[in-house]
Amino acid sequence: MTSLRERLRAALKPAMKARDLGAVTALRSALAAIDNAEAIDAADVRAGAMEESPVGLGAAEAVRRDLTEVEIEAIVRREIDERRCAAAEYDRLGAIDRRDRLSAEADTLATLL
Repeated sequence: MTSLRERLRAALKPAMKARDLGAVTALRSALAAIDNAEAIDAADVRAGAMEESPVGLGAAEAVRRDLTEVEIEAIVRREIDERRCAAAEYDRLGAIDRRDRLSAEADTLATLL
């Protein structure tokens, strides 16, 4: 069984070839949200004296967080929920084209869960 992140990445290339803008947008957004969640907390970064700085290629690199499959799935579900809520609001306002676009993006992500 492939991971959700791998399925998202695998779905991106065919969506780009098909020029499916909605699917590409949804997939890139979900992948970016996962990457952002893996970033280290800025509060953990501490500045120090120059002479105490690490030296060498990659010496100052910070290790990113490792997300579990459950955490990644929760991020994608949040992306879906945000799109569905926004689509409902657009529906209420009568912006049918925007509602349809967001609903299609949510459906694209939901099929990969």
